[in-house]
Amino acid sequence: MRTIITVVIGLTFSNLFMTFAWYGHLKNMKTSHWFIAALLSWGIALFEYIIQVPTNRIGSNQLTVGQLKIIQEVITLSVFIPFSLLYLKEPLKTNYLYAGICMIGAVYFMFRA
Repeated sequence: MRTIITVVIGLTFSNLFMTFAWYGHLKNMKTSHWFIAALLSWGIALFEYIIQVPTNRIGSNQLTVGQLKIIQEVITLSVFIPFSLLYLKEPLKTNYLYAGICMIGAVYFMFRA
């Protein structure tokens, strides 16, 4: 259980960096050239990889690659929704609920015996 908790915490932090790298420039850098945004995003993504790579290595001792990927996707949605609502100021949509329900199904199928 300790490994799974470590994986969830590590992937959550790495996903925070990746979400800002992928989408953060859409709010504050709309007038900047795309390559400036790309360079900044690469710099942010470096921190994502510094956390994500060792976290996946730790997780691979107890989980399959498919299980690690599903955990990552659930975390991605869990990080992206508040990010899009609070940082990008996008409206809440029922699509997020439907996507969450699909993710619960994906978790079930990846972790069932």
